[in-house]
Amino acid sequence: MMVSAEELSELEQAGYRFVGGHRHSAVKICHWTRKSLLNRGACYKEQFYFEELGVQSHRCLQLSPSLLFCDHRCIFCWRDTTVTNPRWVGEADEPADILDDAISAQRLLLSGFGGNPKVDRQKFREAQEPKHCAISLAGEPAIYPRINEFIEECRKRKMTSFLVSNGQHPEVLERLVEPTQLYISVVAPDPDTYINVCRPTTSDGWNRLSRSLSLLPSFRCRKVIRLTLAKGLNL
Repeated sequence: MMVSAEELSELEQAGYRFVGGHRHSAVKICHWTRKSLLNRGACYKEQFYFEELGVQSHRCLQLSPSLLFCDHRCIFCWRDTTVTNPRWVGEADEPADILDDAISAQRLLLSGFGGNPKVDRQKFREAQEPKHCAISLAGEPAIYPRINEFIEECRKRKMTSFLVSNGQHPEVLERLVEPTQLYISVVAPDPDTYINVCRPTTSDGWNRLSRSLSLLPSFRCRKVIRLTLAKGLNL
């Protein structure tokens, strides 16, 4: 664990729960999971992919196996980038242990909904057994050295997996076990904007991103280029 007790407390107050023996992973209830339990809407994944993949917002598990690891320091990031490490340090937890602990932690986080009369009771029961894993909470999941095993563990459990990457690890993407859907974040249209907005910790970040994008045609899974646009920064 690379965060102080004070920083850990702040993250937990914000809704994060660290899981796994080495506490490099975390889970947090998604905004749309909360909304769905109250029948107040659903995320785009449910709206786009319910028919084909059966995605339901109330059964989504939002987590990160590498919450404290990222090689970007994006200027608009709402996370505390001062506590993140650009390279993996320490031991890596077993993927099965991370998933088991994340599901248990999510159940505890959801427990308060059980006493709310406005909550859909069937959805609440179904939410105890998530079917969709959004590997996107914070940090860069490609830094987690067992990301392939993690995706395979999702498959074993018949869970869909949605992996979001900043594109800084093309060497990982080249041998990636394909998730249900792969996202690559593209934050800038040119190298200068990229350096100013993403503030990469590497000297060849733009080239790494370009290599990652060039790999997309080789994937058979769904592929998405995710844009984060901020007026005055990259728009």
